[in-house]
Amino acid sequence: MASDPRDDEDAFRWEGDDSPTRPPRPERTDAALPSGWQAVGKGSGAADTEPAPADVVATDEAEPPASLGNVALVSLGLLGGIYLLYTVGWILAGSRLSAATSFWLEPASVVPALFVAAAAPALWFGGTFLLTRSAATWIRFAWLVVGVFLLVPWPFVIGL
Repeated sequence: MASDPRDDEDAFRWEGDDSPTRPPRPERTDAALPSGWQAVGKGSGAADTEPAPADVVATDEAEPPASLGNVALVSLGLLGGIYLLYTVGWILAGSRLSAATSFWLEPASVVPALFVAAAAPALWFGGTFLLTRSAATWIRFAWLVVGVFLLVPWPFVIGL
């Protein structure tokens, strides 16, 4: 079944396009292309030809880094959620510990330590991203997994 070329152009038109208040739309021609440009696509005749080696421009720019795949993004989200839970766990454990240790420790020494303990998971997560920007993805995940084991809020886990 052959399609009428005018039917293909109907998708780009709206009733009232030929309004007297709007100037007529110019038809597309290859002459409207800047010098050195070549039309490609359906009906241009240039779609199946490969550029000559002289037409290929070499650039000195490095290739952009590859983006992360779906599995890596989901894994980063799960690890980020674990670090967020660790932060909440350190805050809750810290509030219980400060009440339990207020008899023999000065609050001026306990509060900064608890603040650093609560901020440690977020600092580890952000620091890992900052320091492994140019490293391989597996190295970033290895450091994040190491942090998962190092930063467990033990006072919260054991119920202090």
